[in-house]
Amino acid sequence: MALPDTQSKRFFESLSGAGKAIAVLTSGGDAQGMNAAVRAVVRMGIYVGAKVYFIREGYQGMVDGGEDNIEEASWESVSSMLQMGGTVIGSARCKEFRTHEGRLKAAHNLVQRGITNLCVIGGDGSLTGANLFREEWSGLLEELVQQGSVDEDAVQKYSALHIVGMVGSIDNDFCGTDMTIGTDSALHRIIEVVDAIMTTAQSHQRTFVLEVMGRHCGYLALVSALACGADWVLIPEMPPEDGWEEKMCQKLSATRCRGSRLNIIIVAEGAIDRHGKAITGSVVKDLVVRCLGFDTRVTILGHVQRGGTPSAFDRILASRMGVEAVLALLETTANTPACVVSLCGNQAVRLPLMECVQMTQEVQKAMDEKKFEEAVKLRGRSFENNLRTYKLLAHRKLESELPHTDFNVAVLNVGAPAAGMNAAVRSAVRVGISEGHKMFAVNDGFEGFYKGQIKEIKWADVGGWTGQGGSLLGTKRTLPAKHVEKIAEQMRANNINALLVIGGFEAYLGLMELLDARGKYEEFCVPMVMVPATVSNNVPGSDLSIGADTALNAITDTCDRIKQSASGTKRRVFIIETMGGYCGYLASVGGLAAGADAAYIYEEPFDIRDLQSNVEHLTEKMKGAIQRGLVLRNENSNENYTTDFIYQLYSEEGKGVFDCRKNVLGHMQQGGAPSPFDRNFGTKISAKAMQWLSKKLKETFRQDEGRVFANTEDSCCLLGMRRRALVFQPVVQLKDETDFVHRIPKEQWWLKLRPLMKILAKYKTSYDVSDSGQLEHVVRNVRPKESDPSGAM
Repeated sequence: MALPDTQSKRFFESLSGAGKAIAVLTSGGDAQGMNAAVRAVVRMGIYVGAKVYFIREGYQGMVDGGEDNIEEASWESVSSMLQMGGTVIGSARCKEFRTHEGRLKAAHNLVQRGITNLCVIGGDGSLTGANLFREEWSGLLEELVQQGSVDEDAVQKYSALHIVGMVGSIDNDFCGTDMTIGTDSALHRIIEVVDAIMTTAQSHQRTFVLEVMGRHCGYLALVSALACGADWVLIPEMPPEDGWEEKMCQKLSATRCRGSRLNIIIVAEGAIDRHGKAITGSVVKDLVVRCLGFDTRVTILGHVQRGGTPSAFDRILASRMGVEAVLALLETTANTPACVVSLCGNQAVRLPLMECVQMTQEVQKAMDEKKFEEAVKLRGRSFENNLRTYKLLAHRKLESELPHTDFNVAVLNVGAPAAGMNAAVRSAVRVGISEGHKMFAVNDGFEGFYKGQIKEIKWADVGGWTGQGGSLLGTKRTLPAKHVEKIAEQMRANNINALLVIGGFEAYLGLMELLDARGKYEEFCVPMVMVPATVSNNVPGSDLSIGADTALNAITDTCDRIKQSASGTKRRVFIIETMGGYCGYLASVGGLAAGADAAYIYEEPFDIRDLQSNVEHLTEKMKGAIQRGLVLRNENSNENYTTDFIYQLYSEEGKGVFDCRKNVLGHMQQGGAPSPFDRNFGTKISAKAMQWLSKKLKETFRQDEGRVFANTEDSCCLLGMRRRALVFQPVVQLKDETDFVHRIPKEQWWLKLRPLMKILAKYKTSYDVSDSGQLEHVVRNVRPKESDPSGAM
């Protein structure tokens, strides 16, 4: 996890920020998570020995200069910023910076403070302006010398301006990154409203039209439609075909005829038809009322989407990007192009800024030329996959249009409940039906399987499931080994030709037990696939599991409230216990999102000396301006150093400086409505798993025997997120990667995030940069056969 001392020392000597000055600014529209990015830049900059400056009010502050606008930042000056929405250092549109004279003033203000490293957090306009500034830099310095504003030495000393960008935009409209800072939080605002509206719409049998932000990009509309199962969505990248009005009304009417009491239509504010005519919420409402007579309401969400507390995803994304941006600035040379720090899968990457800007502009050009399919492809694989999945799930084909396969597919949940399971089941059922299969739901996991709790499930049966927490099918931890004979009987009785198992570590063990039973029972010689769903995120073969993001948001929200409870009181430290079994994912990543001072986990052994050192570190911080401390402990991190023990130790050792409180979060981490990320991730990964099953069913069907027979390792797989792609892996091959005693993978990618939490909490530690982003190039949308990145962190 950490670099060896000599390697770490050599790394930081080579990247020393000593004598360097870094300035951070936020520009353009605000986005939740910007403050987390600013905090990370400031603390990582100070950590490596650089001077770090705030530039307040964006480029306007850079042009105006003065101590009020360009201010040196301290460690304490970014305390309590993590959970705040908007941007604390301000953002403003600046016409003057667009002029040569304005940029000349800005250059003078930076040179006066020795600032030659800029971290710009904003949209493509802000980042393009920064690149122009960089290109003009040497010429601007020459002008300043001629004016007598700076001397020749300054030109030599500050000869190059280095730029690193981070994209802060709720629209997710910047090419080259799966997610921009603020997008996930905006989706939270939208989904909160949709969930609330759906209850009142159902009560009154209403149709609601929601207009969301997205003047040029339909990402928010598309993903929120996918996450809530909206009946119709209208986005600028894919205007509806002529005659869409009639098709939409037919769809709404058919939904009502199947027993639904509501309709949800989501419209991006930039939605247009094929002729470029705007489609607004009021236009859609008038159409529904005129053609169907439905009681219809319009809700325009507006700036509520920009506001509020940032989600756990945005805090983690922004913190990772901020640290990566500082590393990128320290590595730049005079010949390094301006870069932007991006997210691909769950990996941080660096891409040339202008390549990304150029592709972003190409999207708009394609839309202007009405090349809409090209525009969708240019948006990237994640966007295209979202659109394809939405079409697959939202628009039911007529019976006559469906292929007929004679295959029966069973879907079941196994293990503890996880938010997003229901979205995954809905996706599997509807994709399976679209593929021509008959879908069967198994209640209560393998226990229900051997008891015969199996019934056919239809398209309409899973309507409205995406926003439901827990497991509507029911789920148990029961493993199948003791009941394989009865399960085989049920497989035979119901003619089950394939299995989709959605669950956690028990699902993984269960699949291996069914695989082992193939030698005795041919009923298990069918394609089987598992989709990981557990708050613990401890399934081998996948960096992420459905449900973990919702649990992280529950932890983060609770930590925010707990810390807020200490406002106005004396200094206080909170000891909080999280779930996860022996897996420290929730404690570690939750600690990064909540701004924890320490997180104790099983994977990183600790002893009394470590505890004592942490107490002393917190005591020292508390003597300064810091008012609150936060310590997380994974429930099984150590059998002797319990939550009570740590609480008592901190209470005793902190006497006279701070007092302590403890909280055990418990099952609240498993409950609640699934986050937009979990709804979307569960929907897409389950759809992909179902399509894989369809392919395997065709491959393994024996025409001469009239049955499916699959007995190879690659017919029993786990579908997981691996770095940048979704990958199918035979469960047999995952055995060597598994610690079965502690029910965790032997190697876990998120351990590399732990030093970030320590650095941002003011610990001196080594930081592994083996995965640090190298400058890459924007990849055009060419899809590999068996992988599909899924905008995931």
